[in-house]
Amino acid sequence: MSKTIKLVSQSKCYGGFQCVYEHESSILKCTMKFGCYLPPQHEKKKNLPIVYYLSGLTCTEQNYIMKSGFQRYAAKHGVVVINPDTSPRGFDLPGEHESYDFGSGAGFYVNATEEPWKTNYRMYSYVTGELPTVISSNFNVNVGKSAISGHSMGGHGALIAALRNPGKYKCCSVFAPISNPAECPWGQKAFAGYLGDNKSAWKQYDATFTAKEYDGPKLEILLDQGEDDPYLNDKQLLPENFANACSNNKLINLNFRMQPGYDHGYFFIMSFMEDHFNFMAKHIC
Repeated sequence: MSKTIKLVSQSKCYGGFQCVYEHESSILKCTMKFGCYLPPQHEKKKNLPIVYYLSGLTCTEQNYIMKSGFQRYAAKHGVVVINPDTSPRGFDLPGEHESYDFGSGAGFYVNATEEPWKTNYRMYSYVTGELPTVISSNFNVNVGKSAISGHSMGGHGALIAALRNPGKYKCCSVFAPISNPAECPWGQKAFAGYLGDNKSAWKQYDATFTAKEYDGPKLEILLDQGEDDPYLNDKQLLPENFANACSNNKLINLNFRMQPGYDHGYFFIMSFMEDHFNFMAKHIC
C-alpha cells in the first residue's frame, strides 16, 4: 500500500485549510482524490479527532467541500474532516458511465464480487481500511477518536461502516441515508450488479439487516430526514425500516428526526450541519 499523498489544491478557510489530495490506491488500483479540511488547531495541537464524510450518487469529493458549509463547524471543534470520492475513476469498464446510479460516481461502498467490477470497485475496503491508514500516516490525527457521516448513498456507506466495525467510529451521523438498499430500486440495481443475484450476500451491506445483528459498544446515530424528500416518497430510502431494526437492538441509540419542508439536497444538509458536528464533537472531542 502506498501511503504517499500529493497536494492538489489548498485554500485558507475559517483559519484552517481546505485541501484536496490525491494518492495511488492499491485497493482500487487507480488514483483517488479526497478532501481534507485541516482546522486552525492542526498547527499546534496533536492527535486531532477525525470525521469521515461519504457523499451520494454522482458526487465527487468536491460536492461536500463546496456546498455544505461544514468547515465553519470543523474549525470550531478542531476536527480534521476527510471526504473521499464516491467510486474508482479512469477505467472505462463496459457500462460504467451509462447511468447515474451505477458505476462511476456510484460505488455504493461495497466490495464487488462480480465481473468486471470486482477488481476495482472495492469502496468498502477503501473507506474503512486503506484510506484511514493513509490519513493516519500523513496527518496529526487520533484514529481512536473517529466519527463517520454521510448523505444518501453515502449515508448508507456510513451506517454500514459503523455497524460492521464496532468501536472503530465513536458515532455515526447521516442525512437521508439509503437505509434498506436490499429493498429499494437503487440498492437492488447496485447490489445485483456488484454482488450478483444471491440476495443473502446483500445483507452484509444493508444497514437494516446489520443493525439487527450489531453486537459491540453502544453506537450513537443521528439521522435527519426531510419530510418533502421525493426519494422518501419513492421508497428509495426506507428510514422507517432502519429505525424499527434499531429499536430492537439496545446497543444502538438512534435519534431519528423527520424535518418538515426539507428535500434531499444540500440546502437540507447545510441547515442541520451544525447539529451534526455538535453531535459528533460530543463523542470525539
